[in-house]
Amino acid sequence: MANVYSQLYIQIVFAVKGRKSLIKESFRVELQKYITGVVQAKGHKLLAIYCMPDHTHLLIGLKPNLPISELVQDVKTSSNKLIKDKKFLQTKFEWQKGYGAFSYSKSALDNVVKYILNQPEHHKKRNFKEEYLLLLKKFEIEYDEKYLFEWIDEI
Repeated sequence: MANVYSQLYIQIVFAVKGRKSLIKESFRVELQKYITGVVQAKGHKLLAIYCMPDHTHLLIGLKPNLPISELVQDVKTSSNKLIKDKKFLQTKFEWQKGYGAFSYSKSALDNVVKYILNQPEHHKKRNFKEEYLLLLKKFEIEYDEKYLFEWIDEI
């Protein structure tokens, strides 16, 4: 895009349907590399990614040529296909509908990258539902509980 200059940093968060813990350590790194390729193929820069068993965090340097909704749809559709084609699971895999998208300043990037890469440690203290609701509160996003992800009971 000629004469378009931007600095857009977006954290995207989305979950496995039903919040099932289906992303296994045995294929997590390959899935992350694949998602990175999808993001880069769309012209964006992936700054951090971590796939937890039941949800995924991405931090992206976003180019303004593609709506976030289309990028998320492309990531979900293609990564879902990868999981099915590679037969990583014996069960059906789907991403839940919806996602969270949160913007950050350049000065916050180091902290957000550390936060994403340290997801296993963060989830020793709080579950995904608590984490997600805190993000919505932090960014002062109004929401209707009935339109949030399907939550499973945490043990």
